[in-house]
Amino acid sequence: MKNLTNWCLTLSIITFTVLHFVTYFYDNEWLLRILSISGIGIFVFTVVKYTPPKIKMPSSLFVIGVMILFFSKTSLVEGFWSGFLQMRNIIGLLVIVPMISWVLREEPFLEAIMGFGHRFLNTSRKFYFGMISFTQVIAYFLLFGSITMMYQFVNMILKDEKGEAWEHFKGTALLRGFSISVLWVISIPSFAYVVETMDASLSISIIQGLIISICGIFVALLFSKSEEKKYGVNLTAGLKTEIAELLNHTSNKKVMHRNVKEFIILFISLFGTIFILNFIVTMELLILIPLVVMVWIVVYYIIKGRMNKLFDLAKSYVRTDMAKQSYQLCVMLGAGFLIFALNQTEFANSIVNGIYSLQEMLPFLNILYFLPIMVILLGFVALGPLTVMVLVAGILQSIHLPYPPELIVLAITLGSSISILLSPVIMPIIMLSGQNQLSGFKNGIQFNWKFAVVLYVLVMGYVQVRVYLG
Repeated sequence: MKNLTNWCLTLSIITFTVLHFVTYFYDNEWLLRILSISGIGIFVFTVVKYTPPKIKMPSSLFVIGVMILFFSKTSLVEGFWSGFLQMRNIIGLLVIVPMISWVLREEPFLEAIMGFGHRFLNTSRKFYFGMISFTQVIAYFLLFGSITMMYQFVNMILKDEKGEAWEHFKGTALLRGFSISVLWVISIPSFAYVVETMDASLSISIIQGLIISICGIFVALLFSKSEEKKYGVNLTAGLKTEIAELLNHTSNKKVMHRNVKEFIILFISLFGTIFILNFIVTMELLILIPLVVMVWIVVYYIIKGRMNKLFDLAKSYVRTDMAKQSYQLCVMLGAGFLIFALNQTEFANSIVNGIYSLQEMLPFLNILYFLPIMVILLGFVALGPLTVMVLVAGILQSIHLPYPPELIVLAITLGSSISILLSPVIMPIIMLSGQNQLSGFKNGIQFNWKFAVVLYVLVMGYVQVRVYLG
């Protein structure tokens, strides 16, 4: 029974993903019906796979959506046909983007970069800068999986350094690095979704997010300096010892330099292709990204002459890994169903009226102050960054706000960034706690609340100046 459920679930995911792209270019009513049915199949077989008690979040979103449709006197049949298509773009992205990690794991890129840049990483401040910066680059390929990979890599370098001071040093760098990556990294689904939904300029959204990210890095460096003094541990001395030992075991320098160059080419080719094509072709960003990723992966393995390896990875992904993503896909389908139901009501108008009433009471505040706080609060009730983005951006899509869409994008992604820093019940902190064995509260709120407050003030300062200047 379990094997049959997994087989049906995988078939539903493949059918949904393939038809999603086909129907984008070739609009056909029957194919759209099959697409809806496959979406329902993903939801149903995921519930069967995990059992209802273990899948409360997507089930709750779905049930609330059904109740709203019922009380709004909207056809339930229409709700099923259209509701499960609401998140089709993000489902396609979630199925394809994890494949990027196949390329990153083909060569020892991280070790090569460490060996190449060791002179720039020989003090605690430089090493912290390297961790927080490179986590953002790896997030481009591995999303929140970058936290686990980077922790294991850094732990390999600092294998003999133990204690809370070292875990604080490693954990805050990785978590802060990943949290600010959601402000600008285009392959992170939550960022891509909110840019697309708000119809914001991709270039402006990336540039302003990157600038804030750079500012966030320097703020994090200032915090790390004071935090190191508080612990009273000489991290630089330990780092130099560990790096020297690592370099003694470094392999062929020629291979190391080749791997560094190859990594740079891979990053620029993927990022640059998406960025350039977004200006050239008339295509939704959430369609463009997975298509570029698929072509980029195939081209890489063709150039490397490893097509057999690609086929093996694809078979393994279909047989085992694809079904493991079903919970997240189910959450997205449930959220999409709820958003469709809310759009059949006066909910958006009520939000608008509430915003205007609030601004009349507090004329010196505007909605951009509150958007990050809404996202943060939702993060503390175990809604992940992508789920929150889908819900908040999906609602805001039907509301006219008198602000540049790029500022709305920044306000929402700021909330996502801070929830990643603080919330112990979402995946980034759960994954970090699984690695360093510290509590979610300590990894999140205790270690990062001051940094989160400064980040909020920094970004809100920029946003409100932009609003004031028009």
